Amino acid sequence: MEIAIVILAIAVLFIIKTVKVVPQQNAWVVERLGKFHSSLTPGLNFVVPFIDQVIQKHSLKEIPLDVPSQVCITRDNTQLQVDGILYFQVTDPKLASYGSSNYIVAVTQLAQTSLRSVIGKLELDKTFEERDIINAQVVAAIDEAALNWGVKVLRYEIKDLTPPAEILHAMQSQITAEREKRALIAASEGRRQEQINIATGEREAFIARSEGEKQAVINKAEGDAASIMAVADATAQAIERIAAAIQKPGGEQAVQLKVAEQAVLAYGKVAQDAKTTLIVPGNMTEVSSLIASAMQMVNTGKNVGH
Repeated sequence: MEIAIVILAIAVLFIIKTVKVVPQQNAWVVERLGKFHSSLTPGLNFVVPFIDQVIQKHSLKEIPLDVPSQVCITRDNTQLQVDGILYFQVTDPKLASYGSSNYIVAVTQLAQTSLRSVIGKLELDKTFEERDIINAQVVAAIDEAALNWGVKVLRYEIKDLTPPAEILHAMQSQITAEREKRALIAASEGRRQEQINIATGEREAFIARSEGEKQAVINKAEGDAASIMAVADATAQAIERIAAAIQKPGGEQAVQLKVAEQAVLAYGKVAQDAKTTLIVPGNMTEVSSLIASAMQMVNTGKNVGH
């Protein structure tokens, strides 16, 4: 009975030593008699008990690694407290086991030294503006060396850049001054645009007024010309009608009568003015002579018309 129990225990131990179940996204490194033999892939694997030995288990997932904060000096001799995070992945389990005694420490130290080197080539202002460039240069520097450790560096991200307190105060003062400068420039541009708008409005108003005055003068001149033409046309029509009336029977007698009436009215108006001295002709035949002279002028005009 005791022998059976011993045999069963040996069998169980044998099975445990022989069968290896590797989880997904993992790789186990196996040595045979102290020498690298193989890397076990995910799933069911078999090894030789007591001869093969799993010396290291590697995760093939992407691993985030916090890089400790450190002081870096920029090109213009300014100290910066910088910390970041590194993302890497084991791509070769054999090199990860034999390329370095501790690839995590090696990657961390290389990330810090590479970061100090990159920051040292930049001025303070550039370190804030060119984070992407810094990250890319750090990844390139680490990835080249990490190939010998079976590790692939995927990316590096700077989490924080902290300059000294006095530098922060100076930067804040600079930002405040720059904002005040922009505010003054914006205000002056506003005043300038306002003056331009006012001047443009006044010029356009002056042009509009002058155009209106010009049009008013033109309209008045056209109105005066039209009025003169209308009066002239009316006068010409009246003269034509008078001339036509004179040529009719009894026209000359009517003209003589009208002339006599106008003469009498003229004398009457002159006599009504107290300040006017009226000299009446001694012989009234002179009045008839005046009327005869007027009729002679009318007849002369009529003969010229014929």
